[in-house]
Amino acid sequence: VIDSVAALVPRAEIEGEMGDSHVGLQARLMSQALRKITGILNNSGTTAIFINQLREKIGVMFGSPETTTGGRALKFYSSVRLDVRRIESLKDGTDVVGNRTRVKVVKNKVAAPFKQAEFDIMYGKGISREGSLIDVGVEQSIVRKSGAWYTYDGDQLGQGKEKAREFLKENPDVAAEIEKKILEKLGVGQTTGDAAGGPELPPVDF
Repeated sequence: VIDSVAALVPRAEIEGEMGDSHVGLQARLMSQALRKITGILNNSGTTAIFINQLREKIGVMFGSPETTTGGRALKFYSSVRLDVRRIESLKDGTDVVGNRTRVKVVKNKVAAPFKQAEFDIMYGKGISREGSLIDVGVEQSIVRKSGAWYTYDGDQLGQGKEKAREFLKENPDVAAEIEKKILEKLGVGQTTGDAAGGPELPPVDF
């Protein structure tokens, strides 16, 4: 994992003075590095994840002024590019407890691009599994949302998403039941728990 491309420093920049101009140096560094490592990554079956930052072009009148650092080489060499953005802050009362995040596939060489997903990232915990169950449950009409209240199978999960999330954390059996119904409705297949007791699947040759 390279975190981040914007923080990569060419040797000339380290050895030079603070005010020295190094036009296009990082872009050339990325272009050379990617030519070198592409074959190595392919031969070793390794996945490289590059995290980048957004910058704004000056004087852009039409189209998006946003661009990524490090030149165009990384855009061309990458198999999948994901645009990750915070779309809102999640609050428990007045306290901000996490972020609502949207991920859009802006490039994909291995599947259909331009799909997007939204999920909750909770501070100190990571991606909220319970939050995703509530979102997909409401979308698939398995969990009912009426005003601020969330209801499942006649039982109230809580008023507000945060309370419903806490209820599912405290009642993992209910969360597992909702997950099973979602997977069945989407035709995804068995849950992890069901698959453990089932017949062993043949190995897949990639």
